[in-house]
Amino acid sequence: MALIVQKFGGTSVGSVERIRNVARRVAKWRAAGHGLVVVPSAMAGETNRLIALAKEIQPHPDPRELDVVAATGEQVTIGLLSMALLELGVKAKSYSGWQVKIVTNSAYNKARIIAIDDAAIRRDLAEGQVVVVAGFQGVDEAGNVTTLGRGGSDTSAVALAAALKADECHIFTDVDGVYTTDPRIVPEARRLRTITFEEMLEMAGAGSKVLQIRSVEFAGKYRVPTRVLSSLTDPLITVAEEAQAGTLITFEDDPHMAMEKAVISGVAFNRDEAKITVHDVPDRPGIAYAILGPIADANIDVDVIVQNVGHDGMTDMTFTVHRSDYARAVKLLKGQVQPHIKCRDITGDERIAKVSIVGMGMRSHAGIAAQMFRTLAEEGINIQMISTSEIKITVVIEEKYTELAVRVLHKAFELDQA
Repeated sequence: MALIVQKFGGTSVGSVERIRNVARRVAKWRAAGHGLVVVPSAMAGETNRLIALAKEIQPHPDPRELDVVAATGEQVTIGLLSMALLELGVKAKSYSGWQVKIVTNSAYNKARIIAIDDAAIRRDLAEGQVVVVAGFQGVDEAGNVTTLGRGGSDTSAVALAAALKADECHIFTDVDGVYTTDPRIVPEARRLRTITFEEMLEMAGAGSKVLQIRSVEFAGKYRVPTRVLSSLTDPLITVAEEAQAGTLITFEDDPHMAMEKAVISGVAFNRDEAKITVHDVPDRPGIAYAILGPIADANIDVDVIVQNVGHDGMTDMTFTVHRSDYARAVKLLKGQVQPHIKCRDITGDERIAKVSIVGMGMRSHAGIAAQMFRTLAEEGINIQMISTSEIKITVVIEEKYTELAVRVLHKAFELDQA
């Protein structure tokens, strides 16, 4: 008997009938003899509704109280799903994040998991219960309710799978796996049967919305095989069939992986970024920290960073942040950083996009960057910034060219061919 953690997203539990279908799917796996821990999100749209209510009361909601409100969406779902399982004759018991308990730090609205007390879950599993745990939430060491940020239910599920040493973690969503790129932009995009954690981490960081980046980090760190599956298929297809469906995210040395990986596995993009440039700052040690330290202290994530070659003792620094943090970042820089470092100006651009190619094959194939840059140049797409890792190349371009860039890169690297 395997121990499986199954996570169901908001679309998967978006109505009473869909919750019943989730219950049928879970019951099928339980009947096959597997131990099940189920992590549902709030019903589709519910978290947005709760946040909107909070903003009607307080335009900029207190972070602690906002987490108290936002966490209630999952509490409704775990209760309804447990009832649906009981109606099918399956023993089930629900837990909120703080009942488990899932201990986090105190960074409200984007907390990070520190530890999980899995004693109660293990006890219930030993008694044959299906354990239903609220995703997206936890509790800090002072007993305050916290939430993990958007997509946090994925992180909850993988963290539970790691703590329980589960055999596999299933992420059920409204897509049937990980694709070479977004099929809505490139209809020829292919579903990948397997992908490495390293590739998936780079894809998630580059903008792929299939999995939340922290969940991939957890899965890779604790070596939890993770499968992305569709919850919109027939819930009564056989366990054997479902166990081979979707996309398996695993390790480079896993026998499931092909002997010779494709050079490029996918093209990812992100329209949710903005670019900030700090002009004419002193070209001296410590200037990067003087600029980015206050940004980090404000809990604003920075992605691509470029510092120009200095001239006459001065230089420019450009970096990207999430678009939702852009206004706050610029205000902070102009109010706290500019008077201190005496830079000439701070400018920004919210009309940018990030496009990336990802693939393990980059390690052993030369000329990938040149092919990417040539392909974009032939379409008249100007590259504003470049960032690289061992298996990823990212460019920042004008937002209006995003879809064109994705299509031509997908074709140039022959990702439409099996």
